[in-house]
Amino acid sequence: MKQPWIPRKERLWVTAAIAVSVLLVLWELWSLLHLPSSTVHSRSFQHTFKNYGSMARIALFFVLANYVLAFIIKQRIWDRLGNPKKWIAALLRFARKWHTPIAIVAIALILLHAVAVFMYGIKLDFHNISGLLALFVLLPVPVSGLLRYRRMDRKWHLRSGLAFAILFLIHAFV
Repeated sequence: MKQPWIPRKERLWVTAAIAVSVLLVLWELWSLLHLPSSTVHSRSFQHTFKNYGSMARIALFFVLANYVLAFIIKQRIWDRLGNPKKWIAALLRFARKWHTPIAIVAIALILLHAVAVFMYGIKLDFHNISGLLALFVLLPVPVSGLLRYRRMDRKWHLRSGLAFAILFLIHAFV
């Protein structure tokens, strides 16, 4: 029997995250597209798209915690310290369980952030170029993540995710 694209134990939460993300994007795009042009080019609208980016940043830190915790748990220093390793293992299980649903919602917030920035008007400075590069590098991450379930991604999910994380951090903090 062929393995399904999404494992049964994750299917409910992934489906719920997709539904929430689609509803969020549709609702917010509808409200963005019905704003008067004077509002779109105002300073208050700038706070709107920055809020989308801030919420996406928080979600992405949670998504990246999966990899950080996995790296930490593989270090040999924790073999001597039993109790902290148990706590880190519990955090890793929690982060691994919610990695995909939170990532789906984060992608929806990134999409809203990008649309709102283009509506506001984009200048080709370092900050915006790093954001565009991060957006383009993000595109293969969900596809390779889907292939990851079937072990067909050949580590492209990790590689493209790492490239996105670096560009995202540059965009968010420089």
